Amino acid sequence: MALHLNYREYAGPGPALLLLHGLFGRAANWGAIAKQLATDFTVIVPDLRNHGASPHDPDMRYESMTADVISLLNRLGINDAIWIGHSMGGKVAMTAALKDPSRVRALAVVDMAPVTYTHNFDDVLAGFDAVDLSAVQSRKEADQQMSQVISSPALRGFLLQNLQRDQQRYQWELGLEHLRAAVSLITGFEQPQAKFEEDAVFIPGSESHYVTEQNWPIIQQHFPRASRCVVEGAGHWVYADKPQEFMRCLHQFLQSLDD
Repeated sequence: MALHLNYREYAGPGPALLLLHGLFGRAANWGAIAKQLATDFTVIVPDLRNHGASPHDPDMRYESMTADVISLLNRLGINDAIWIGHSMGGKVAMTAALKDPSRVRALAVVDMAPVTYTHNFDDVLAGFDAVDLSAVQSRKEADQQMSQVISSPALRGFLLQNLQRDQQRYQWELGLEHLRAAVSLITGFEQPQAKFEEDAVFIPGSESHYVTEQNWPIIQQHFPRASRCVVEGAGHWVYADKPQEFMRCLHQFLQSLDD
């Protein structure tokens, strides 16, 4: 059954546009991008299941996550939208395009391919585990504890956005136990025989290894109208690493939809 997702809406004059975050992310990650896009679109930014303020559930199949988003569109009275997804959110968007294409006006996938990856997230999960929630008194203290496992301040800052305080103590807003159990589902991807015949763009970072020459033929097999716009100097977090260059790629694609 589809979950009732928390979401942010940035009202604009144009058609609906979805922004879908990646693993361990949340709707707020897209804030600056969403505000820019709202000059031309009605921008909908959900927290995917087990993320942000959305409900937790052990089912992390991409079909289920896609059903959540389509349920949200139904709730808002939106028939179709431009789907833009980063990383895990990109796989949600691709699943929608391949399995329910009537709901997808166009597709933009940020640094992700429709393939199964072999890595895990043990280092990131260890970072969460390094924070003693029973005793931590501040975000600074949580950051110090996490730094024993994760050296990157940028990555720690991203992960610590999920640390929220209630009246008694800090806690992770993520459904960490469900995400931990579902790593193989999240890194995987079921490749249906379907094709998405509408416009699509893939926006990888040049310093990332998620979209390679080896998997580009697979992208073209499922998305025959796909173009590619590489953001030079960006890693996996394309829109955070090089926001202006990312927006240039995205605007170019969005403008082409009107041609």
